[in-house]
Amino acid sequence: MGVEKDIEKFMDKVKEKNHGENEFHQAVEEVVETLMPYINKHPRYKQAKILDRMTEPERVLMFRVPWIDDNGEVQINRGFRIEMNSALGPYKGGLRFHPSVNLSILKFLAFEQVFKNSLTQLPLGGGKGGSDFDPKGKSDNEVMRFCQSFMTELYRHIGPNTDVPAGDIGVGGREIGYLFGQYKRLKNEFAGVLTGKGLNWGGSLIRPEATGYGSTYMAVEMLKTKKESLKDKTVAISGSGNVAQYTTEKVMQLGGKVVTLSDSSGMIHDPNGIDDDKLKYVMELKNIKRGRIKEYAEKFNVTYEAGKRPWNVACDVAFPSATQNEISKEDAQALVDNGCMCVSEGANMPTTPEGVVVFQDAKILYAPGKAANAGGVATSGLEMSQNSMRIAWSREEVDEKLRNIMVNIHAACKKHGKEGDYTNYVKGANIAGFVKVADSMLDQGVV
Repeated sequence: MGVEKDIEKFMDKVKEKNHGENEFHQAVEEVVETLMPYINKHPRYKQAKILDRMTEPERVLMFRVPWIDDNGEVQINRGFRIEMNSALGPYKGGLRFHPSVNLSILKFLAFEQVFKNSLTQLPLGGGKGGSDFDPKGKSDNEVMRFCQSFMTELYRHIGPNTDVPAGDIGVGGREIGYLFGQYKRLKNEFAGVLTGKGLNWGGSLIRPEATGYGSTYMAVEMLKTKKESLKDKTVAISGSGNVAQYTTEKVMQLGGKVVTLSDSSGMIHDPNGIDDDKLKYVMELKNIKRGRIKEYAEKFNVTYEAGKRPWNVACDVAFPSATQNEISKEDAQALVDNGCMCVSEGANMPTTPEGVVVFQDAKILYAPGKAANAGGVATSGLEMSQNSMRIAWSREEVDEKLRNIMVNIHAACKKHGKEGDYTNYVKGANIAGFVKVADSMLDQGVV
């Protein structure tokens, strides 16, 4: 009862200080529930109020982003950067351009990022940023003008040893290019200040693939504990952007059959499975034409369900790779009832707390986003290393380093998440991520 009281008291304080920030409350509560018993056993963390300090960003930046559209009209968006925790290194985390972006979502993402970056074992702090700007339907010139205005404010707060943003939803290679160009112009220096850059100008091989590949490698490690593999498994994937595309590619390479993809409009179900040619079509549709997944269903004559997600489709393994809270309690139950044995989260916090309980009660293999999708930021860290040394590693070298990082993350989660014959990967990821940051904060004093 004491622990429950401690959790309730702590969450009351967080909610009072961060009024109405529901996504942030959800992310903190999920962590605090597993950490509070551990912290109570290690009073040094409690005395130094480490958890209180970790839930308070070191810095929150919010700024106006004015830009001119193709009709000559002035538009105004809001820009953000949450610099959450720098105990382990420069702030590291993506920029998200999407109409839903607000302080609550970015604080939740930045908080998760601290744990995720710690799990990679690389010297990376945690941060997140973005804007309520929507790149969908905008011309290249409009996106460029917006990115230039956004960076004109952000550049004074970031740097290769201070804060190194990357891409996220709505921020791909095009946007990173425009942002980097403006940073270079303002600072008069060529520095590794953004990751996800083009290969010609400081980018790393495997970086676009890394989140999807990483979440697949996490699933592989989890399945090994049951003497299983992805070979001949039916796989459901949500989303159809970068993470979903490269999860599909790696699953196919490892012998699995991907039968679903989705976007914000609906989902497709292809019972025969997505092959190389179909994936190539998806990549062109989404990355170049910026079209809707419905067009896949029309081209290949498969089922399309408007407004639906893939979680009612029978599968062995699921990779939620779209956005937060996309798997409800009912969706989680449908997955379990249909025989799903493993869930590896490619997106950040895609399962609601009630859904997580369903997975854990059913004792299926379930890895939360902070562990399963850490491959993206891990490879960003590898890109930073290559930039610092002015070298470029081969595709094979980067892929091998990424695979080893995911193997080590799995091992850390297993070590701290053992509950009898079941591994609670949520608990394991939270404790493993916390300890490294907390010990570093203790070493550095009250700052």
